[in-house]
Order: sequence, then structure tokens, then C-alpha cells
Amino acid sequence: MTPDRIPRLHIITDETIQSRFSHTELATLVSQGGADAVQFREKRHCTTRELIETARAMNTVCTAAGLTLVVDDRADVALSVGAPAIHLGKNDLDVATARQILGPEAIIGGTANSYDEAAQVWSTGVDYMGIGPVYGTQSKANPAPVMGLETLAEICRDCPVPVIAIGSITAERIPEVLAAGAHGVAVLSAVVAATDPGAATRECREAMDSVLGEGVA
Repeated sequence: MTPDRIPRLHIITDETIQSRFSHTELATLVSQGGADAVQFREKRHCTTRELIETARAMNTVCTAAGLTLVVDDRADVALSVGAPAIHLGKNDLDVATARQILGPEAIIGGTANSYDEAAQVWSTGVDYMGIGPVYGTQSKANPAPVMGLETLAEICRDCPVPVIAIGSITAERIPEVLAAGAHGVAVLSAVVAATDPGAATRECREAMDSVLGEGVA
């Protein structure tokens, strides 16, 4: 898969760190702000039916806006709603099985919190790597150790697929993350917990475009 198919600015939706906006409302707001992808993350206990209903509504928003919906963890949910991408955590379905379920055109991302983990995951056939936490994280109860820009740069140097950096990414930090070699970023708290998620997304878009140039997908 060519790198240009991998979105650069991912916004991760979350209803647990704020209660004003639903996943679908967040998808609408960040699409207006210039996101390339919306990542549906739901760690609460929900039925499969509830997940599918939410993902279907989000995919309608994303398709209309020309964004990529990335479903976290659940290949069955992604398949049910026709989402083009899935992001797999360490304890989720293996890449080969996810590929069998979703087909050769699906975008499949993997997760790693260190160089050694990244080397193991990128050999499994993922299309991109979610790497972090680069600066830390406010969204997990037991986060992995902070990685830092130096380790991120080492992974970006050797990884054969695009790297999406994650972990307390803000608009101000995007230029140095891209300078370390990241293909793009995944932003959660800096957008979702903002007073105006659309405006916060726009700041991230402008920071990215200042480095990569406007119109770079």
C-alpha cells in the first residue's frame, strides 16, 4: 500500500474525557476543522449493536466529508459499516486474520510503545504504525512509558511503513514530531477536550500544513 493512502491528521474520538459531544458529533466537528481521519475509540462496555450503530453514523459523516473512518480494535464492526480502516491494539485480533476479514484494500494499523515492539509489529503486514506515547498520555489509566522524540526518530528511520505519532500531541508539538520523521499524528485530548473541537482541529491542520504544505494528504 502506498503511503499516500495513509491519512496524516487523525483525530481520536472519546466520550469519557468529555461529555458535551458524542462520537458522531465529534466526527462532524473535526471534519469541518480539516482532519484527514476520524478514529472511533470506545473502551467502555458496549454491545456490538451499539458499536455498529455509532460506527455507521460516523462513517456516514466521514464519507460525506471525504474522511477516513478508522475503527479501533473491532474488525467485525469495521466490516459491518464499510469502514475503510482499522487500528489494532496489542491484545486485539492478529493482522493476518483482520486482513482476511476486511480484504486486501483495508488500511490496517498496529500499535507499539517501544522500538522493539515496533520492529515486531511492522513485520506482521500492517499498513501503518501508531507509535507512542511520545510525550505521555492523559487517556489511559496505566500508560506505557514516555517514548520521547529520539526513540520516535529511530523508529521512523527504520520502519518500512508510515508512522503515526500519538501521546499528548498538540498543535504546537506537531512540527517537531514531523521533523522526527513521522508521517502524521493522532490527536485526542488536545481536540476532544477543547472548548471548540473544530477550531482545535483547524490549529492542528494549520500546524501540519506549515510543515508539509497546504493540500498534502
